[in-house]
Amino acid sequence: MTTPGFQPDQSSTGLDPKIAGLLAYLGWFVTGIIFIAIEKQSRFVKFHAMQSIVVSVILIVLNIVLGFIPFIGWVLGVILAPVSFILWIALMLLALQGKYFKLPVIGDWAEQQASKF
Repeated sequence: MTTPGFQPDQSSTGLDPKIAGLLAYLGWFVTGIIFIAIEKQSRFVKFHAMQSIVVSVILIVLNIVLGFIPFIGWVLGVILAPVSFILWIALMLLALQGKYFKLPVIGDWAEQQASKF
């Protein structure tokens, strides 16, 4: 779900909020944690940082679990890798475009958690 005509609020990091949103995804959960910790005012940046953390952790755990399942888990893991990469690139580009894109279920939860910081 995207919000048309949405203009991100200013980031306390000194960066353009769109760039900060992109950077929150760049290093998976690590940069998400960094931006959640340093961002003081931009809901846009906090949201993308939290969504980055949640998506990264889910994909990492899913990959680990699939690695323990013989054959079918390995096949699913091989399929999951390019899908994860495409999702990662798409989320970065959407943040760079200033879109408040929320993934189903994960996005709503990330938004709630980000508002607590």
